[in-house]
Amino acid sequence: MAINTSVVETLCPISRAEDIVGDRWTVLVLRELFIGSHRFDEIQAQTMGTPQMVAARLKNMEASGLVERRPYSERPPRYEYHLTPKGQAFYPVVLALRAWGETWCKSADEERAVNYTHKSCGEPAGLGPLCAHCGELLRREELISQPGVAYADERQARREAFKGGKA
Repeated sequence: MAINTSVVETLCPISRAEDIVGDRWTVLVLRELFIGSHRFDEIQAQTMGTPQMVAARLKNMEASGLVERRPYSERPPRYEYHLTPKGQAFYPVVLALRAWGETWCKSADEERAVNYTHKSCGEPAGLGPLCAHCGELLRREELISQPGVAYADERQARREAFKGGKA
């Protein structure tokens, strides 16, 4: 994926946004950053992308102002990736994708992948964008997430498979 340096060809904000975040891998990398995965290896393990794919998406996201690199090791030089305010502003889109996926892309017997508790009222938040209990707009900093058992197991299995494949 090349970094988008083309001249803007449309005034359409949807098209402009799609130029930056309009592929599956970029959205999965963003998901990981919102979950709190900041290191390349964890992002790669959880997205199941190739090193080249993950590196290209992170480079593009950095160039677009969605993420910033922060060093965590000098020898060898290693970086963590953190969302900028521009990247954090993508969270309502992630919530909307989650709600749509939970509603339309699962069988009835599957549990929710992640359950949110709304800190303001202490109740389950539902799928959003408003809290199912108190009706307030859901904001990332006001949510406590708890992965479902199956999703937590899936993520752990990816970590273990990734570590096993790297050794």
